[in-house]
Amino acid sequence: MKKILVSLLTIFTAFGAHAYIDRDTAVLQVMNKAAGKTQTIMAPVGREARFEKLNFLVRACKQSDPFEAENFYAFTEISRPDGGMIYSNWLDRNNPGKNPVQNADYDIWLLRCE
Repeated sequence: MKKILVSLLTIFTAFGAHAYIDRDTAVLQVMNKAAGKTQTIMAPVGREARFEKLNFLVRACKQSDPFEAENFYAFTEISRPDGGMIYSNWLDRNNPGKNPVQNADYDIWLLRCE
């Protein structure tokens, strides 16, 4: 919980004191590198979503202020079914390389929040 609060504080200070709109669902794109196929995943905030060998838990999904350039942010935890954590951080739609998901089998990025 402390890690989530520190991450929330980091994103709000890094992007200034702007208004954000909370959204209920993160729309993620997942690419299976071995199969060479992509799939769109709808991950409701606070509920686990699954894709192949991955579990997704989105803690927050935020849209930038409508009067600013459009961007989306999602605090996402990605793990394996055996409990091994792959990723726990913010995904930034306009800067996917800022906090990239480092995985040998999958590429994952945020498309939008709904």
